[in-house]
Amino acid sequence: MARRLTRTLRRWLYIAHRWVGIVTCLFFAMWFLSGVVMMYVAFPGLSDKERLAALPDIAWEKVKLSPDDAMRIAGAISYPRDLRLAMMNDEPVYRVTGWDGKRNSISAVDGRAVTQVSAQQALAVAAHHPAGKSPTLDDVIDRDQWSVTARYDPLRPLYLIALNDDAGTELYVSSRTGEIVLDTSRTERIWNWLGAIPHWIYPTVLRKDGPLWREVVLWISGICLIVGVSGIWIGILRVRLKRRYASGKVTPYRGWMAWHHVTGLIAGLFVLTWMFSGWMSLDPGRVFAGRGGMQQALQRYAGHDAPTIVAALPAQHRTAAEARFVWLDGMPLAILAARDGTRTLTDATTGEIVSLPQERLWQAAAHLLPQARLAERLTLTDYDSYWYAHHRDRELPVLRAVFDDGAATWFHISPRTGDILGRSDASRRTYRWLYNGLHSFDIQPLLRYRPAWDIIVGLLSLLGMVISVSGIVVGWRYLRR
Repeated sequence: MARRLTRTLRRWLYIAHRWVGIVTCLFFAMWFLSGVVMMYVAFPGLSDKERLAALPDIAWEKVKLSPDDAMRIAGAISYPRDLRLAMMNDEPVYRVTGWDGKRNSISAVDGRAVTQVSAQQALAVAAHHPAGKSPTLDDVIDRDQWSVTARYDPLRPLYLIALNDDAGTELYVSSRTGEIVLDTSRTERIWNWLGAIPHWIYPTVLRKDGPLWREVVLWISGICLIVGVSGIWIGILRVRLKRRYASGKVTPYRGWMAWHHVTGLIAGLFVLTWMFSGWMSLDPGRVFAGRGGMQQALQRYAGHDAPTIVAALPAQHRTAAEARFVWLDGMPLAILAARDGTRTLTDATTGEIVSLPQERLWQAAAHLLPQARLAERLTLTDYDSYWYAHHRDRELPVLRAVFDDGAATWFHISPRTGDILGRSDASRRTYRWLYNGLHSFDIQPLLRYRPAWDIIVGLLSLLGMVISVSGIVVGWRYLRR
């Protein structure tokens, strides 16, 4: 009876894997192919470097309002999350972002709130882009494939402006604030239809509903994960290494089915860990969700919470595309950023260049978590497993403040500007290995010698493609019968 039950369960295992696998192998093939594309072409976004390069230099002589005036007009009751001064074409404007995500743009000339930007104004903003020779308005959109995520919601509708350059650059300018919030190139748009869009199952009609998209991807990847487990189990059951099949073969199959079986045994563990880490990228059950409290930590680090920093701007003769006003351990600072990305730290009240002694930064860092002790003070001059550059640049050197709280919290701090560059705890570092480590192979020795990373990930992706394509061919033949 037990043997008969075992045979029946095994038969249903084979049948379920065969028929469900016909569909899931299509997803596997799509993910492996698109994953290779994503190794080299990222989803479009606007980097800080690109954003600064598209800004004209601040016309300091036109600035009539102080940062304190701007916060008062914006109705700030505490120091905002972000306060910047930059040009909107030929007009200096303060950008005030509250802790609730609400954005206010205040003219630094006359104090009026900028709530609506015309198409002509947007074209004038786009003309300052390094490639903006003859910009034209293509469309006014609420949401499209490249601006589908919720981060752009406070900025919609968006003006879509073509720069008509050789790269086919298109800019997205907010009709509410006049900021360039996204740019795409022809190359990015074309390759992402073969990369991120199929890989993330990212069609606009689905992705615009974030919770629905998350559930769909969780279910699809979860089913594929189960099929992968069943495939490895079947592969082990059917392989013979000692008492081999006819002609000394380790597999009873021929042709495409043999390729599917053998490559599945060779690379099956990789496929399984890759599927598991992809499923984990959505953090099922929100196990690794953030702990919150960042606003309070940053306010303690700043040492000042009132909506004030400087009542009258000092005479300023330095060239800058943007001025960001911050508090650090009770010091009022203005971080001036040039179009090439270089930054100069100045005293917000006097305009004089200041330096940040590391001891002052560690003193401020100690206030981040008052209930815990700053256990270690590290200066990283090279990348490691938790601070590294792969798909985006990261600053070096960087300070790492290690606390002895229950969550084993780390903060990474810029020694140049004092900015908090990142926060992690034991949970997020575990997630880093379960997702980035297993899925993207973000392993420091491989990233340090980049050709090794390309070769290993490319070879494993090729094996995954063989497993997937052979499964599709075999499945198609079953369907034809």
